[in-house]
Amino acid sequence: MRLPRCFLATISALLVAAQAVAAPDPTLAPWIDGPQRSEANRARDGARQPAATLAFFGLRPDQTVVEIWPSVGLWWFEILAPYLRERGGYVAALHAGAPNPAAARAEQAAVAARMAADPARFGAVRLAHSPGLGETVPDDSVDVVLTFSNLHNWIVDGNVGDVLREFQRALKPGGVLGVVDHRGRDDIPQAVQLKAGYLREDEVVALIERAGFRLVARGDMAANPRDTKDHPAGVWTLPPSLRLKDVERDKYLAIGESDKFTLKFVKVGRPD
Repeated sequence: MRLPRCFLATISALLVAAQAVAAPDPTLAPWIDGPQRSEANRARDGARQPAATLAFFGLRPDQTVVEIWPSVGLWWFEILAPYLRERGGYVAALHAGAPNPAAARAEQAAVAARMAADPARFGAVRLAHSPGLGETVPDDSVDVVLTFSNLHNWIVDGNVGDVLREFQRALKPGGVLGVVDHRGRDDIPQAVQLKAGYLREDEVVALIERAGFRLVARGDMAANPRDTKDHPAGVWTLPPSLRLKDVERDKYLAIGESDKFTLKFVKVGRPD
């Protein structure tokens, strides 16, 4: 008997939601709590939930992990690079070809400065660029690719397909793509929300699955129901950006960081 398509879709959604999340690796905790992290970055742990997020993505210290665009804040860089130094490998894929060259230069300077200042923890970092990941990262060589709040940029830039294909080529068969980004409303077209930095989760899943991935789990570690998603300067109204500066600052601090989805995909084949 052939089951109705709607029934199969419901079962698939339930299986995704029910994926077991591994307990955080105990060797990760010293790096989350370690002195190599800035106080500004520590202050955001409640919103970003690093232990739960990295456990959700199945991170292990013996893996090769690429972080796309670590940014000037080096938020995940400060945790991932020392955690992966001894048994695995951490690749910082810096901005390349982005429409904001000043941001790209600032990111590169921040990474280089940290590597030079603390080689014991950060000297083993490998550098790459995205777009252009394939120039230094061999195909089928990476266990995990992670990207935090970057997907909306590639959609705006019009190169999201090329970027996702790079990730797909770099990952080993069955490798993990972890995506965190600002979650928009599902009753408004994505094009309307995009300028404010928000993405529709359903459209993100469809986009990434067309690129040769399969969604295996959804997480709500970075969810924030207080985010009404109608702010005058989009997601950048909220902390940490606080683009409106002192205008209703207490209100936006009380809301906190944007509502975000956390999605885990695995590489299943070549793109459509």
